[in-house]
Amino acid sequence: MSKILSTHVLDATDGTPATGVHVQLLSSAGDVLASATTDSDGRIAEIAPDGLTAATYSLVFATGDYFAARGRETFYPEVTVTFVLDDPQRGYHVPLLLSPFAYSTYRGS
Repeated sequence: MSKILSTHVLDATDGTPATGVHVQLLSSAGDVLASATTDSDGRIAEIAPDGLTAATYSLVFATGDYFAARGRETFYPEVTVTFVLDDPQRGYHVPLLLSPFAYSTYRGS
């Protein structure tokens, strides 16, 4: 089982943490394994507290709801980041840099 799977969302529109973004963790079959909402620092410290095995997963960020709550238009109603967790003994961090019309992600540490 994996040690930690965490995420962080930064709103690049104004350079602040994206508070209140709902995130779902999905299996490769599309089953919802867990869900959480980013805190005041834009973080979810642990989205899979029971751990994960080596497999392919997706994090689905409800970006449309986030921007709608702030009265902003967005091109992306959701952002899905699919990744391979290949070593369950290490921690994984999947950050999202977000704006209404672009996003970026990377394998964090």
